[in-house]
Amino acid sequence: MTQKGTYLFTSESVTEGHPDKVCDQISDAVLDEIIAKDPKARVACETFITKGLVIVGGEITTHVYVDMDTLVRRVIREIGYTHSRYGFNYETCAVLNAVGRQSPDIAQGVNLGGAGDQGLMVGYACRETPDFMPLPIYLAHKLTRRLTEIRKNKILPYLGPDGKSQVTIEYCDGRPLRADTVVLSCQHTEEVLDRTGKRITEKARRELIEQVIRPVLGRRLLDEKTNFFVNPTGKFVVGGPQSDTGMTGRKIIVDTYGGWAPHGGGAFSGKDPTKVDRSASYMARYIAKNIVAAGLAEVCTVQLAYAIGVAEPVGVLVDSGGTGEVEDELLNQLVRKHFPLTPRGIIQHFKLLRPLYRRTAAYGHFGRTEPGFEWEKTDLANLLRNEAHSLTGIGFSTKLGSFSRSTLRTAPGTAARQRRDNPASNGRKSRARALA
Repeated sequence: MTQKGTYLFTSESVTEGHPDKVCDQISDAVLDEIIAKDPKARVACETFITKGLVIVGGEITTHVYVDMDTLVRRVIREIGYTHSRYGFNYETCAVLNAVGRQSPDIAQGVNLGGAGDQGLMVGYACRETPDFMPLPIYLAHKLTRRLTEIRKNKILPYLGPDGKSQVTIEYCDGRPLRADTVVLSCQHTEEVLDRTGKRITEKARRELIEQVIRPVLGRRLLDEKTNFFVNPTGKFVVGGPQSDTGMTGRKIIVDTYGGWAPHGGGAFSGKDPTKVDRSASYMARYIAKNIVAAGLAEVCTVQLAYAIGVAEPVGVLVDSGGTGEVEDELLNQLVRKHFPLTPRGIIQHFKLLRPLYRRTAAYGHFGRTEPGFEWEKTDLANLLRNEAHSLTGIGFSTKLGSFSRSTLRTAPGTAARQRRDNPASNGRKSRARALA
């Protein structure tokens, strides 16, 4: 997304104690438990949670026995629902197991290496942040991580597991300028309510601003006009599954790019990597990130599309949004040449047949720096840069943007547009249209 003029863009995140995220983590914990012992298993696990009840369902084909009751309670305990004051307790909730087996009609195509379903998957990368993510979702995730950190470390002991953040950034000509609004909603105990019992105290509000918001956003983005909304309804005592039901796969925008980029519609959690909803989305992100890291574009959107039971993608699209230093046609050819795009190729490249999935189920699947997130590597950037240079003779800048006022000096794609307007570059561009 690159617009002219001044505009606002907003993204949100949720903590690991949000009911939908509890379900994502349970579903992925089931997947981890199975895939650790049976890499050939087929898993499509869905979880539903409400007041005092967890239901685990879906289609699973495996020889592994999973003690579903124990696993579910362990995940809920580790998230932090350990006392009735939070409205949900891992020891007293009911757990129902409604898991069935995968359809053999699907299996006969997937077992031969085909995609586990049809669909389209989207990946995105940009230069706004060190993690090649859009700034609003980057900051929103940092806020919810910080909420969880100060809760678990008892820095603010009145906090509960449930919470949300929302960040609105003011942009000018496609560059982030300042934080316009920050929303923080965090579950808490009654001890921080004021005398009316309807609002948290001003002291608690200030603590959350100073302990959570300011350390994350810092002076470069916050100014005297930034709006802070901390528990804007007044209080958030009733939270978690007591307040809202949760389901696997209901936070697909939080999981990806915060609404900045398109979404194919498929959720990730609870699905083994033969499901291209998940694995091909990881590959699309990997492609986009390596293209941007190589300096071939300032922003990049990648779409992959598959037919059920068919290995090769039916569609590959690379879109630099007008910021490319080379033509998108060349980027597309480089992608097809250097990136494995079949389900088996993706699984092998990212080593996806191992228990890594619960870690992905909170705070986003992208922009992560922890071990195991293979799709976040930029190990093909040099190869792409060198091959593009050999075909075009163009040198490419790999400098990342910075979310400060200095980034407003040049709008996205300026260098690319200047190069296209230079007749001397036309010969190089025509020679780069096809790979040798």
